[in-house]
Amino acid sequence: MNKVREPFIIGGIEVKPGERTIINLPLPRLFHHSELTMPVQVQVGKNPGPRLFVSAAIHGDEINGVEIIRRLLKVNSLKKLNGVLVAIPVVNIYGFVARTRYLPDRRDLNRSFPGSGKGSLTARLARLFMQEIVKKCTHGIDLHTGANNRTNLPQLRVCMDDPATARLAHHFGLPFILNANVRDGSLREAVRETGIPILVYEGGEALRFDEVAIRAGLRGILSVMSAIGMLPKLGGKRPASKTVVARNSLWVRAPLGGIFRMGVPLGGRVAKNEILGTVGDPLGEQDIEVRAPFSGLIIGRTNNPLVNEGDPLYHLASMHLPHSLTTLMDKIQTELDPDFFAGSTFESSPI
Repeated sequence: MNKVREPFIIGGIEVKPGERTIINLPLPRLFHHSELTMPVQVQVGKNPGPRLFVSAAIHGDEINGVEIIRRLLKVNSLKKLNGVLVAIPVVNIYGFVARTRYLPDRRDLNRSFPGSGKGSLTARLARLFMQEIVKKCTHGIDLHTGANNRTNLPQLRVCMDDPATARLAHHFGLPFILNANVRDGSLREAVRETGIPILVYEGGEALRFDEVAIRAGLRGILSVMSAIGMLPKLGGKRPASKTVVARNSLWVRAPLGGIFRMGVPLGGRVAKNEILGTVGDPLGEQDIEVRAPFSGLIIGRTNNPLVNEGDPLYHLASMHLPHSLTTLMDKIQTELDPDFFAGSTFESSPI
């Protein structure tokens, strides 16, 4: 399954061992007759190995992954690649151009897999991705961020009950993993049904570059590629991470509309009933405390202090953490110090 001595074919184009090629997969035209394509960069190593796809911008406004893939493609160690790397920096080109999460038919691509050749525009794009990318690979990593005005702590969302996926997740090397159920129509669900292990990485906010999240994602991909034999062993010094896994989480929501004053940082540990912040009206007549429903870790938050009743404020993962553990965001920032890549075999070309 992992042998790649023969040419690798996507979109009817052959990429031979030792070659690197950009392939533009044709997409359905819009009403103004403009031609659109999904750009895919394929690099085939001289030696056989796994076939990994790395995708981003399934939601068109989630751009951190686009930058992660851009930096990935500049890594010098790709010259020693075993197997095949299939990089798709912008899956939802329609939403990317419009700087929006959705497609022109107002559908969510990540709720439309495995797609259909006779369905909506979104369904057709989903089917193209499954046929031309997923079914030709052995592993997958999909890159995401939080939605508009929401930031996610760098994290993986995977099914840890699958041994192959769990191994990849630990190799990614993040301090936090959310054991998340698959959602109907998601790429993760469709890929899992093909038997391919897939990791979903979340970090940062839509339409914003987050340097910590970008570095964390890049390092994780390289670590996975090294672990499955696609690249040499990771060079440079890397602090050991203690990975914690949560199996439950929820969004703590605004009890009323008003101005939200946040009291806990992203990555902070909180105890049950601890005050997370307060919501009050602009005139200062009323302030209501927002408390944690259980002990856990802040893995996401709103960035907009102006909230309506029911708006999500904090994404809280349920877990008990050692009292000696500092906030995971501080830990991640320490591990992703710029000196990390200095002297590493994975050092990129100038960015």
